[in-house]
Amino acid sequence: MRHASFDGLRVLSLESRRAREVEKLIRTYNGDPIVVPAMREIPLESNTDCFEFGERLLNGDFDLIIFLTGIGVTKLMQTLETKYSQEVLLQQLRQREVVTRGVKPVAALRELQIPVSASTEEPSTWHEVLALLDAQYGPRLAELRVAVQEYGATNPEFITELVARCADVTKVPVYQWGLPLDLEPLRDAVRRLCDGEIDVVLFMTAVQVIHLFQIADELGLREAMGVALQQAVVVSIGPTTTEELKHYGVQPDFEPSRPRMGFMVNEAAQYAKKLLPEKRSVTIESGPRPGVKARAPYRGTVQQVAPSTSAMAGFRDGLAPFDVLQEISSHIASTDPLHVTLSRIVTLVSIVIPCDSCFLYTLEDDKLVLRASRNPHSDELDHLKLSVGEGVTGWVAEHRETVAISERASEDPRFSAFVSLPEDRFEAMLCAPVTCANRVVGVLNLQHRQPYQHSELERRMLSTVGILVGAEIERARLETENSVLTDRLETRKLVDRAKGILQRDLNFSEDDAYRNMQRESRQRRKSMREIAEAILLADSLKRDRNL
Repeated sequence: MRHASFDGLRVLSLESRRAREVEKLIRTYNGDPIVVPAMREIPLESNTDCFEFGERLLNGDFDLIIFLTGIGVTKLMQTLETKYSQEVLLQQLRQREVVTRGVKPVAALRELQIPVSASTEEPSTWHEVLALLDAQYGPRLAELRVAVQEYGATNPEFITELVARCADVTKVPVYQWGLPLDLEPLRDAVRRLCDGEIDVVLFMTAVQVIHLFQIADELGLREAMGVALQQAVVVSIGPTTTEELKHYGVQPDFEPSRPRMGFMVNEAAQYAKKLLPEKRSVTIESGPRPGVKARAPYRGTVQQVAPSTSAMAGFRDGLAPFDVLQEISSHIASTDPLHVTLSRIVTLVSIVIPCDSCFLYTLEDDKLVLRASRNPHSDELDHLKLSVGEGVTGWVAEHRETVAISERASEDPRFSAFVSLPEDRFEAMLCAPVTCANRVVGVLNLQHRQPYQHSELERRMLSTVGILVGAEIERARLETENSVLTDRLETRKLVDRAKGILQRDLNFSEDDAYRNMQRESRQRRKSMREIAEAILLADSLKRDRNL
């Protein structure tokens, strides 16, 4: 790879696992790295599928095993070895046909001395895996029982094609992808991108694309980010990621000659400086400025972006509903403040049920208080209050029933508009009570700009989230009450000790001592606790001087 330089360009990478490596590479090529993890690996809560695969493997139920990632090989073996003998597992795997997607699984299998029957060439997408299977096995596939080690999420298109070809197909999920626990760096990256503070964006997986747009949606900046990406150099690691970018209306400038991090950064450094002025000389509305030729895609050592194909669906389902419930449960079990937990829950709900806004209200002293919102409403959070029975949200709180309105929500007789919330003029709405111990403690409200038909699964999903969140809200309420009671008890103890000092030193009766403290509290505009603490401090200093 020839010498290249970013010449100080600001380069955004969304890499997580190899963040330090990519940052070092960008610096090596004189770039200003902005490395913000866009995803994290979430271990599966249950290893049932892995163990079932192990049991069936030992029983000889599989003829062909497809490994899609190197880390998947490692994690699958680590899981199985907690229950089965490693040598027995390896013996069975060595007796099976093994196909891999690319070279990374090959390296992991080689360490285990498991022979590989066939492996795809670059670019290693599911299309190449399918073509390899057709070429390698042909009509014989119809007789084969196949197991597929999945990566991050199910690829429904690939699985559908396999089911149509094979005698039996078993999915073996090993891990999944989720958003980072701390979303603020990713939000900041979206804002900086929209503000034109980023010159080059490197996308190394399709999941990075999905998560970046999810955060842009949350901030209400999806359209602005789409425009910003047209004004930056966008590099895609390969066809799968390119398909995902095109799904969101983004045309990558190029893919590297080889789908490797080193090639990607080097070739981005070679071509970004040339591409950027051309991209920024084109206005989105009017096209190229007078005298500026339309930009042609780069050829040569950097591959031209492949023709548009059907949108990549391998990660289309993002976090499945049950995965989101697991995520919500983990947040509830954390020690984060209630506001932080509720904000994350709103984000997660918005991921699994596509919507344009999501509000979470808590019931406090017969009023529904807005405590969390997917869209920014800093002036309304903790201040906007609804009466029980007011609007659709209040109706849900009063009747403890889920309401789904697919269109013309403003014409519903229960509807009540709030000027400060523009989302209340949206077309469709899904509202569910947040409950605990058969008691309403809040309401979840999802809204859509366009008509939207909510599925039964989505309704049940939101109702289930309402129950989980209800327990957390009730826990927070009890903790607050407990804290108040503890504070009152501590204050009473301090006041009693202060009264005793006044009785001892000034010969006051108990009532006189208390009234004297009350008078001081009113005159000095201090709490009884502060007055008591002052008396105790003065007494302590007096005793110290007498020692």
